[in-house]
Amino acid sequence: MSNATLESGADMADGTARHGVEQLSMQQALNRALDEVLAEHPKTLVFGEDCGRLGGVFRVTDGLQAKHGSGRVFDTPLAESGILGMSVGLAMAGFHPIPEVQFDGFAYPAINQIVCQIARMNYRSRGTLPMPITLRVPSFGGIRAPEHHGESLEALFAHVPGLKVVSPSNPHEAYHLFKYAATRPDPVIFMEPKSRYWQKGEVDLANAEAGGGSPTDAKVMREGRHLTLVAWGAMVARCLQVAGLAAEDGIDVEVLDLRWLKPIDEAALAASVRKTRRAVVVHEAPLTSGLGAEVAQLITQACFDTLKAPVERITGFDVPYPSGDLEDEYIPNVDRILFGIQRVLEYRRG
Repeated sequence: MSNATLESGADMADGTARHGVEQLSMQQALNRALDEVLAEHPKTLVFGEDCGRLGGVFRVTDGLQAKHGSGRVFDTPLAESGILGMSVGLAMAGFHPIPEVQFDGFAYPAINQIVCQIARMNYRSRGTLPMPITLRVPSFGGIRAPEHHGESLEALFAHVPGLKVVSPSNPHEAYHLFKYAATRPDPVIFMEPKSRYWQKGEVDLANAEAGGGSPTDAKVMREGRHLTLVAWGAMVARCLQVAGLAAEDGIDVEVLDLRWLKPIDEAALAASVRKTRRAVVVHEAPLTSGLGAEVAQLITQACFDTLKAPVERITGFDVPYPSGDLEDEYIPNVDRILFGIQRVLEYRRG
């Protein structure tokens, strides 16, 4: 869907349009953000497999080649290592590359370029060769895709010094976090939750942070007092669903959207858990050495004296990311998260 067909005009309760607020899907919000970044920054280039004429597998780049030209939005060969290697050269030449790997599982062939070149070049050159590369990675599961089309690579990327990692949870976050990430002088891995591409929501185009704060802050998506659910990407919506169900039983759950997975907003994490005194971390990636372990350690370090129970992790399982129908058994569902909440609430010392 091109920008010309984007829906517009979110309405107030009295039926009047709210200025600058539109109902967009995440795919549309990202398309809008890319369009604006291309218009505002002449050195920006957008490329990847099928990103040009087709507009990408998920149509996130739809219409951008026709508007900005095939010299700035173009297709590449099916060679992820080449896509990222070319990004390094373009960044050295003063461009701002925005490459896309079509699916997260396709990032593996490009790991050498990401880890050994993109993440290190600024450090290696003592700041003379910054890498302003924004790598778009359609990520996580939930669309019943074949093997290698659904992965959760956040812990892998976050473990590499020199990389920043971010994952939006809704269209508003996608629009603003992408526009912020695309202007950074450092390489940013932008992990787009595939299962949320078509979910619509309000995007306040003029106001990134309704309650103030920084684009790098974690965000409280629902206030609560009994327990904090910590999540990112597609799991934020599921945690909000869980919080709604828990409220029916009188359990007041706070939902914290981490947004940036590196660096993590440690202050927001501590503030939320110090208030609720209990925490459950939810992610799709396998349990062992997942990012939830890092989050649990940060919570324990900051809130050890106030915690009423050990930090619980509800995650995928320690198996290869499954394809198709098995996803429903793998991805944390409402029941598994609710049981995790119950275990934490019922924990008694001794």
